Amino acid sequence: MMNKIIVQKYGGSSVANIERIKRVAEKIIEKAKEGNKMVVVVSAMGKTTDELTKMAGQITSSPNERELDMLISTGEQVSIALLTMAIHSLGRDAISFTGMQAGIVTNTVHTKAKVSAVNHKKLKLALEKGKIVIVAGFQGIDVNGDITTLGRGGSDTTAIALAARLEANGCEIYTDVDGVYTADPRIVHTARRIPVISYDEMAEMASLGAKVIHYRAIDLARNYKVKILVKSSFIEGKGTLIKEAAPMLEKVIVRGVTQETNVGKIVIRGVPDVPGVAYKLFKAMAEKEIIVDMIIQSAHHNQVNDIAFTVALNDFDKSIRITKQIAKEIGAKEVISESEVAKVSIVGAGITSDPAIAARMFGALAKEGVNIDMISTSGIKISCLVSSPRIEDAVRTIHKEFNLNKVGEEK
Repeated sequence: MMNKIIVQKYGGSSVANIERIKRVAEKIIEKAKEGNKMVVVVSAMGKTTDELTKMAGQITSSPNERELDMLISTGEQVSIALLTMAIHSLGRDAISFTGMQAGIVTNTVHTKAKVSAVNHKKLKLALEKGKIVIVAGFQGIDVNGDITTLGRGGSDTTAIALAARLEANGCEIYTDVDGVYTADPRIVHTARRIPVISYDEMAEMASLGAKVIHYRAIDLARNYKVKILVKSSFIEGKGTLIKEAAPMLEKVIVRGVTQETNVGKIVIRGVPDVPGVAYKLFKAMAEKEIIVDMIIQSAHHNQVNDIAFTVALNDFDKSIRITKQIAKEIGAKEVISESEVAKVSIVGAGITSDPAIAARMFGALAKEGVNIDMISTSGIKISCLVSSPRIEDAVRTIHKEFNLNKVGEEK
């Protein structure tokens, strides 16, 4: 029988200091003793990446992106070497690889590259020799031989890409929480761990603000059917299993409530009601890789409309500049922006097919006196834009409305 290949990923807080690195080494060896071939992806220690980025910022406010990747990719190199040494000191054979050595090939977009291939020959060879393989997360190499980094949540993406390519038996993501919860436990003390969740529901929760795992990594897992187990590095627990949806599709349930405060709202007022205006605006956004989230167009009399939309705060200033430019070109009246907003969402397969669910969500917010600014829906989510000082109240009242504190541990 072929030995099982297990891919594990440890986040920055799991390897934040030498004590924790030693503990992670023990965990990996335990798993290897069960007869598994181990591939372990590691993030930079603690807040290393933030500190390196801050240094670059002290030199220039707009560092060259190739050099920024060169700088921030060093964090992972430190943690893989130390973790490998820790495994050696416990008497097991291990070897560390950078993203390049592990064969992770990406496109040429610096600071948010996408994985295009994994040449896993070197990894396979090391595994066949019985070595534990430690790989630097968050990084790869492009066709020009330059180091690239994969952007937010990049180590999750590395782990899932390797699990897919090696046809691993599973991918375990170790983080500082013991799974995915019905809401952020820091806001809702009665939030419950969700034992099993589908790729689609998890991808929505991740893109709507649940920080446990990055939505790009979930998309990759769904495409290659990689089962993911999210667990805590610090406490023993069952975690949350992310996999394909079970075939009980008619049962509509709200799985969780998420909040996102990294949101800015832009309204372009008095837009002439002629074809192609929205196209012009959102094409300009797309060219700058700005993701536009909620969009509402409201019609007025006299052939003019208002268009309101939201973007992430780090794209806010850039978006306002683009919008003002387009507004001038099309003869719109004015552009107003609002950064004191936040988005609260509910997620669950098929929830938009049951109109009572949206009504209950809006009713709960009304009862709490939280005003809804914008609403957007898709097949498995309903999102409302509210004022940011009220976001925690909004999350709590919705969590309570759907009795998510009573969600049983589903078998």
